[in-house]
Amino acid sequence: MIKNITTNTIISQKEIMCKNAFSQARGLMFRKKRNCVMEFGNEKKISLHNFFVFYPIDILVIDKDMTIVEIKKNFKPFTFWKSSTKGKYVIELGKNESKGKVWVKEKIKIRI
Repeated sequence: MIKNITTNTIISQKEIMCKNAFSQARGLMFRKKRNCVMEFGNEKKISLHNFFVFYPIDILVIDKDMTIVEIKKNFKPFTFWKSSTKGKYVIELGKNESKGKVWVKEKIKIRI
């Protein structure tokens, strides 16, 4: 479960967790619509591709303090994107699933 603890709003109730390089490279490729959490060892600028993900998604970049530092809305299929800020976690949500639920500088909690 992913929850915005600043507003006490549930963002997602079911998601997959990707901690290793293989699962992060695969992410949502060839999967039906679902949400995904990626955890990286250190904070860094995040580079993502949306190859073989056949639907647009929203991206949340989260720092080590569990604060949202960047939001990318409507990340289209078969494109690349690089964050402008450093993050330790990335949350991939269905398009508009974050709408009205999250804003930059808000704190979240991830429990899987």
